[in-house]
Amino acid sequence: MNKETKKYIEDWLIKANEDLQVIHKLTEFEIIAASAVCFHCQQLVEKVLKAYLIANEKEIKKTHNIEFLLSECADFDNEFSEIDPKNLSDFGVEMRYPGDLYIPSEKETLEYKQLAIEISEFTRKKIMEILNLF
Repeated sequence: MNKETKKYIEDWLIKANEDLQVIHKLTEFEIIAASAVCFHCQQLVEKVLKAYLIANEKEIKKTHNIEFLLSECADFDNEFSEIDPKNLSDFGVEMRYPGDLYIPSEKETLEYKQLAIEISEFTRKKIMEILNLF
């Protein structure tokens, strides 16, 4: 893998880390803007999965569908097929506009936060293995 590809993967992970920071900040003391938290959970997972695909030299498609991305990742590592993203894709771009608004409960928000963090950590570990950083 060349330097440019490694840098591109790093850039995806930096952007994912920004989503993670927002998630933590908006849930630090109480749940602030639950739908925004879940949007950033979806974004975090989307970005780490795309970074994983790039690390496997797979051309990424322009999509926000977590199930599709997990399926693509499972082509390289079957453990991805065991991940249940629940309804995380629903919090992507489509739910950001009036008329489609769904405000998750505090319990749901915290569940999506935990799920996103778990998927992110799992995927980051897989990326580090590919890049021989473990």
